[in-house]
Amino acid sequence: MNIHVATAPVPQNGAGTAAVPNSRQKILMCAPDHFGVNYVINPWMLGNRGRINHALSVRQWNNLRDAVAAHAEITLIEPQPNLPDMVFTANAGMVLGNVAVASRFRYSARQGEERFFCQWFEHNGFPLAPWPEDIFFEGAGDALLDRGQPLIWSGFGFRSDETAPAAHERIFKLPVIGLRLVNPRFYHLDTCFCPLEGGYLIYYPEAFDAASRAKIAASVAPEKRVAVAKEDAVQYACNAVDLDRHIFLNGASEELQEKLRAASFTPVIVPLSEFMRAGGGAKCLTLKLKES
Repeated sequence: MNIHVATAPVPQNGAGTAAVPNSRQKILMCAPDHFGVNYVINPWMLGNRGRINHALSVRQWNNLRDAVAAHAEITLIEPQPNLPDMVFTANAGMVLGNVAVASRFRYSARQGEERFFCQWFEHNGFPLAPWPEDIFFEGAGDALLDRGQPLIWSGFGFRSDETAPAAHERIFKLPVIGLRLVNPRFYHLDTCFCPLEGGYLIYYPEAFDAASRAKIAASVAPEKRVAVAKEDAVQYACNAVDLDRHIFLNGASEELQEKLRAASFTPVIVPLSEFMRAGGGAKCLTLKLKES
């Protein structure tokens, strides 16, 4: 079965919270009130300054929120002026149990987000674990829990520092596998790597160096690895939100969708063209708050 979330009219009270009783997951999002491409800090942004269709971005964001809200409780952080990338809440930090590690952004353009995300975590029952001030780390964009074993995958190379994986291990007392990113179009781990329920993985091998590809092969069984082609990678098919075996993503080829269905997942296509102009997809726009 193909599921495609079409562009729909903007719901009223778009900044409200949509809650689902008995949901197993809770997700933080930020409305795109101030979203735009106001600077260039990744290759996707080149040529897109001032070119965002704001009305379309609002519709697309609402479509994602509504689709995800069928499987999780959505909670919101207040968007702030002059912080256009705050909409990408995956970069707020990493949550494990009731503890959060807040991001330390590499680029000054995003560093203003840090205090708002720190305040949100502290005011919502997530004490902040201390993070070394000299280590850049960009949250759940570069730190992902495996869904089949107690393990953190930690990406570095463009935004987070190479020393971030060791810091994760010290804080969370879990094994950590560091993966080096080598393609600037896939500057965060979550743009090219998505652990799925049951220990499955969708990933774009060409985004990693040879040593990192070997680590992935040694840690994930071949029958559970779904390597995507460039066609899907550039649609940010790996930048996906997995909930109840539903996979929410910007786009995917029929071949990839068939592979996901064969593994008992349901792909749900949610077009996010305006956010792709800034280098973000479905996963970038969400942060899971119930991780253990």
